[in-house]
Amino acid sequence: MTTAIIDLGTNTFNLLVAQSNGDGKYSIIHESKLPVKLGEGGLTQKIITPAAWQRGVEAIDKHIQTAKGFAAEKFFAFATSATRDASNGKAFVDEIFNRFGLKIEIIDGSREATLIYKGVRQAIELGDECNLILDIGGGSNEIILANSKEVFWLHSFNLGVSRLMQLFNPSDPISKEQIIAIENHINKELAPLFEAVKQHKPTRMVGSSGSFDSFRNILEFADKIELSDKTWAQIPMQEYQNMHNLFITSVREERLAIKGLDPVRVDLIVLASIFVNLLVNRLNIELMYQSEYALKEGFLSELAANVQ
Repeated sequence: MTTAIIDLGTNTFNLLVAQSNGDGKYSIIHESKLPVKLGEGGLTQKIITPAAWQRGVEAIDKHIQTAKGFAAEKFFAFATSATRDASNGKAFVDEIFNRFGLKIEIIDGSREATLIYKGVRQAIELGDECNLILDIGGGSNEIILANSKEVFWLHSFNLGVSRLMQLFNPSDPISKEQIIAIENHINKELAPLFEAVKQHKPTRMVGSSGSFDSFRNILEFADKIELSDKTWAQIPMQEYQNMHNLFITSVREERLAIKGLDPVRVDLIVLASIFVNLLVNRLNIELMYQSEYALKEGFLSELAANVQ
């Protein structure tokens, strides 16, 4: 049995295709992503704009055709922040179903965070200490405090980078005043997290999805960390700080020239790094890791567990 899982994110639609080994285990045979920018122009108004709607439909069509090329028989799809918050989100998933027969589940932030945790746990050994798991999305950011055995606390915050971009419309390069305004906003919204960390005290951060993938890719291209096919990588804190300083002082043209930085993230990486840097400094994070796995792999682990 070959299964396809599609994650309809706010910026990208991600596809995973996996083959069952017949013993309750799956082998991933394909992963790909398509830039959609489903939240572009509509996050603050809580709508999916006509242009974004069309890009979303076309991306689903491509992903379905790709999955069928790998003989996928079962399909699962999940929609997150941009779709769940949009007044026309249900109409969007209804059209996808009517066109392609693909049933999309619109999941809430807690379910999204839970799946991310289950995915990250497959990629990296979380150990017995408390980790801060961070998934930076376009519409929302999921934060989970957990170790390898249990989740202590989780929350989904509407602080995704596309949402911050539409809210603050930063200059290029971003000004110090804008950074302060964005940090003040983040600090206010993250009050529940700051209460939770008083009890759980994470000392390392494990980041999943696009921004952290970019951190890893940039460092690999620059020979700052070893090239590896591991499902995780350590991001040296000094190297992260160097990248952060570059992001917040550079103009778009300079960021476009950074090897390893996905062009789709050239603007958003600035806001993502401001978010990460704030947490690192405020929570005294000592270690940073990147996880290759996130929501899709988390759901795949659920499928495997249900077979056994």
